[in-house]
Amino acid sequence: MVKNAILTSSYFGPVQWYQKLNRYDVCLIEQHDNFVKQTYRNRCTIATANGLQSLTVPVDRTDNLKCPMRDVQVSDHGNWRHIHWNALLSAYGESPFFEFYADDLRPFFEKKWKYLFDFNMEIMETMCGLLDIEPTVKLTPSYMEETEAYADFREVIRPKHPGEDAEFTAKPYYQVYLQRHGFQPNLSILDLLFNEGNESVLFL
Repeated sequence: MVKNAILTSSYFGPVQWYQKLNRYDVCLIEQHDNFVKQTYRNRCTIATANGLQSLTVPVDRTDNLKCPMRDVQVSDHGNWRHIHWNALLSAYGESPFFEFYADDLRPFFEKKWKYLFDFNMEIMETMCGLLDIEPTVKLTPSYMEETEAYADFREVIRPKHPGEDAEFTAKPYYQVYLQRHGFQPNLSILDLLFNEGNESVLFL
């Protein structure tokens, strides 16, 4: 079995993304791919009383259509930090562990980061600490071509038209809106953390 994986950067990525961090010996985070809209690079999906909701970080785009992920800058447009935090509070305020983790996560919606990639990396480091996992994470020195030495999930883990992943089957866990909507798989890691707390690692 291949012991190393390649992942795209992600904004509070889905359970599947964190499963790779937990299970592979080494995970490379691609920083030289081109930024693609409507992906987990700047979007996460949460469960609300009305169904699923996507939270998207706005970015400043250059005129260059092929903007490397490493160079994408976070935009201050639309007061998005306040909107995202209020959405989480509304969706998960009554969940078992929201209050327990709120102080660890609130700074991500108060402080300003210049680069999306750096923002996502700090989120990942914090989430791994809260999940009690210690992945070995490295950054790609240049764009990684496909290689048999790595399991490549860059085009697999995505919100629209995800690729096949025989390793991943979402394990059902308690969700706030379970009775209303049934179990909703592979949401943002925040959904798992707020509902299962320190037991979250058992679902990765």
